[in-house]
Amino acid sequence: MTAHQQPTDRTPTRDERPWALVTGATGGLGHAFADYLAARDVNLVLTGRRTEVLAELADRISVGHGVQVVTETVDLSSPQATPGLLADLSARRIEIDTLVNNAGFGTLGTVAEISPDRLASEVAVDCQALVQLCSALLPAMLARHQGTIINVSSTAAFQPVPGFAGYAAAKAFVLSFSRALWQETKGSGVRVTAICPGPTSTGFFRAAGDDGFPGRRRRPDQVVRTAFAALSRDRPQAVDGLVNKIQAFAVRLVPARIATAAAGRFIG
Repeated sequence: MTAHQQPTDRTPTRDERPWALVTGATGGLGHAFADYLAARDVNLVLTGRRTEVLAELADRISVGHGVQVVTETVDLSSPQATPGLLADLSARRIEIDTLVNNAGFGTLGTVAEISPDRLASEVAVDCQALVQLCSALLPAMLARHQGTIINVSSTAAFQPVPGFAGYAAAKAFVLSFSRALWQETKGSGVRVTAICPGPTSTGFFRAAGDDGFPGRRRRPDQVVRTAFAALSRDRPQAVDGLVNKIQAFAVRLVPARIATAAAGRFIG
């Protein structure tokens, strides 16, 4: 339904549609999640740090799909950001049916080279905000016996990565947390999965400090489709792309010190 069509008996009104919260919506993967959900008649709350990018995305989606789009300019590394976002959702009486924890970033370099504040911000965005949003929004989903949580992890979660240590460790946390959450919610009507992309065509590596990262990259829309396919099959995790799946599986067959050294050489 476009913005100019009238609702029918079979079409929910803008206020009746379910709501999804997508964090990190200003990046390529966030855009892809937002487009996928809007195309399926889901209203959106989009968060990110770049107000203009959020506004442009909201206008495009609202006009193109006729759904409501609320934008929240937040920096999830701030201790006040997540509580403030949750308070605003409550004030607007928006109940989130689908949570996509997509916000995250990494920094290339050794732990000794990277600013402690930068590493702390990575953990705050990649781990702390994700846990806060899951724990805050999950009880209502359980009460309704319906809800969806997608946590964006990474293929970096499957082994330590020297030169990318903070990011890989954070994504390992996300993967472990999501697996446990999947088990805790099993049979409740709430679906949980962790999507583990490999290198993807977004602005991630430029933000990390190296846009020349080697290897072929998947498209954001492919990652999103893989995530929702995993949900439909009730899987706690999914690795996007055949090559990435093979590499993630192969890590289990190699001694940890060898896998760690190989990952460091790949980054270096």
